[in-house]
Amino acid sequence: MKKAQKSTVVEELTASFGRASIALVSEYRGMTAAESTEMRRRLRAVRGEMRVAKNTLVRRAIKGTAYEALDSKLGGQIGLILSYEDPVALAKTFTSFGPLGDKLKLRAAILDGKALTVEEVQALAKLPSREVIFLAVARGLECARNATGPAPQRARLVSGPSDRRDWKEKRRRRGDSGSRRSDRRSTSSNRSMQRRRRRLKVHHLSRQII
Repeated sequence: MKKAQKSTVVEELTASFGRASIALVSEYRGMTAAESTEMRRRLRAVRGEMRVAKNTLVRRAIKGTAYEALDSKLGGQIGLILSYEDPVALAKTFTSFGPLGDKLKLRAAILDGKALTVEEVQALAKLPSREVIFLAVARGLECARNATGPAPQRARLVSGPSDRRDWKEKRRRRGDSGSRRSDRRSTSSNRSMQRRRRRLKVHHLSRQII
C-alpha cells in the first residue's frame, strides 16, 4: 500500500472513530463469504459497520482519541466493529454472532471513553434498546397526562350534577328567604299605613269636636 493510500485509510478510520458511539475489537478469521456478508448486513441494520485494516494504521487513527486504550488489544487479524447510533443495539447484534465462535471473538470495547470487558459488553446487550426506552418514556408521559388531565374532568362530570342540584337548592332557599323578608317588609309597611290612617282619623275627629 502506498503512502498516500495509507494516509487516506487513516483519515477514514479517524473520521469513523470520531462518529462512533462504541468501538469493539474482535478477532476476525476463518469466516466464509456468506457469514461475512450476513454479519455486515446485520450490523448495518443497527447503524454499525465492520472495518478491517492493518494494526499500524488503526494505531495511528486512534492515537490521541477516546479509543486509544484499544491499542494494547491490537495484533493479528482483527476487525473493528463500530456503532454510529445505539451502542446497546450494536452489543445485542454482536452477541447474537455467538455461533461463529472463534471466528469473531471479542477482545475489547470502548464506550464513551471507558474500556469494557467482554462481560460488560454482554451485560450491555441485556439492557433495553434506545427505541424501547423512548417508547417506555412516551407511555409514561401519556399516562401522566391522562392522570393529570382527563381525571379532573371525569371528577367534574361525576360531581357536576350533584353540585348543580346543591346550587339550585341554595338558590331556592335564598329565594324563599328573600320572599319571607319581602313579606315581612310588606306586612310592616301595611301596619305602618294603618297606624298613620288611624292617627289622621283621630286628629280629624278631634278638630271637629273642638
